[in-house]
Order: sequence, then structure tokens, then C-alpha cells
Amino acid sequence: MIKSKKLSKFRYLEHGFFNRRGGESIGIFKSLNCGPGSSDSKKNVLKNIKIVSKKINNKSKKIVLLNQIHSNNFHFINKNLKTPSNKLTGDALITNKKNTAIGILTADCAPILLHDETNKMIAAIHAGWKGAYKGIIEKVIKFMIKEGCSPKNITAVIGPCISVNSYQVRQNFIKKFMQQSKKNKVFFKKIRDKNYFNLNKYIYFQIKRLKIKKIDIIKKDTFITKNNFFSARRSISHNESDYGRNISVIMIN
Repeated sequence: MIKSKKLSKFRYLEHGFFNRRGGESIGIFKSLNCGPGSSDSKKNVLKNIKIVSKKINNKSKKIVLLNQIHSNNFHFINKNLKTPSNKLTGDALITNKKNTAIGILTADCAPILLHDETNKMIAAIHAGWKGAYKGIIEKVIKFMIKEGCSPKNITAVIGPCISVNSYQVRQNFIKKFMQQSKKNKVFFKKIRDKNYFNLNKYIYFQIKRLKIKKIDIIKKDTFITKNNFFSARRSISHNESDYGRNISVIMIN
């Protein structure tokens, strides 16, 4: 479990970015696969989620997850509402409810955890290039501000994701971003006639643009085998039939 130094100073918060170590799954899902959408044994996935719950001192042993669709849709779990029992569809969760763990699943995309220290509100965002491009980050932060949060009180943590040196893209990918804004040129680099995209940097600038100054970046490339994360790109390059999902979780005690 990897923790953010900036979030760790809040004693009433529990959080963690988990890689593939320490679970019950076997084979290509070895071992802490927390993705119910994978073809892994559902029994093992549930066991893995319970392991994560224990690590973050979540007594309910339940983590609210999403049916993630690379969208800009989010859900707010109000402290006055019952925690949803059915899986919601979207790519971000926001809550001000105590003892309610919210999580995001990734396999190269970026997990983002947010926390407002005055309003005691948290969020977990699944930000691949599609979600980030569609404005999921801006939508979540603007909603938090509308609910009384302030950019000066928000801490944002960008978790482990695929790094620029591992994220090769085609020309039509670059064209799409350049049509959005000519300024997006800074998120691409060329290495030996091949183009690469900096997802981390793209997300960082989106957060910074919203006047949030407390930003932490966990610099771990999910594609590199030695870092022990599940990676969709790596699995595809190895012709594997499926891949596990890394989980990132946050909760207010």
C-alpha cells in the first residue's frame, strides 16, 4: 500500500493506493485483483476487497465501487443518504459520509483522491485519457466547490498510472488533443520518431488550473513490471486474455 504524505497528516482519514501484492487471486490475476469486471473468480475478488478494507481499518469491509465507463459522470453520497448497495455507473465518487470507503479501479489510468480539510469531503476519480479529456476532474472539483469546499483547502493526489515513457500514442490521438487546445502540445513528446503522451502532466495542469495548490503525485509507472501493478497495456503486449485491477481507496473515520 502506497500512501500520500499530504493526506497522511489528516488523522481522521484513511487512504491507500494498492498494487497487485498481498491478495488471493492466482494466474494472470495474481494476487490482489480487486476488479469485479475481470474474468477472475468473484470469490477471490471479494476476498481481496476485504483484505484492502482491513488495511484501511474499514470495519464495514465494504468499499463503494463503480461500473467505470471512461465518462465524466460522478455520484455524490450525501452523509444523510443511505450508502448505495447496487453498483453505480460513472467514473468518480464524492462523499462527506463517515466510515464510507470509496474506491477507484485502474490498470494504467490515473486514480485521483481529493480531500477538503474544512468541509470534510472526499472524492475518488478514475481518470484515463478519455475521462480527463471529457472533463471529469473539473466537474468533480467544481461540484465540491459548489458544496462549500475551497480550492485552498483541497488536497489532490494523483496516484500510480502509466508514465509518459510507456505511453506511446498515434498521430490521430495527438490530433484530437490539439483540436481541443493548441496548448495541449506540451503533454506530448517524441522519442526516436515515436510519440508519447504524459497523462500525469495533463491531469496535474487540469487540477492546477482550478487553483488547487496542494497537489501530490505518486510517481510509479504501472506499466513497468518491477513496480508490481496491473497494467492493461502490458497485458495486451503479452497477449494475455485479461488483466487485474489496482484499487485506490479513501475514507473519513
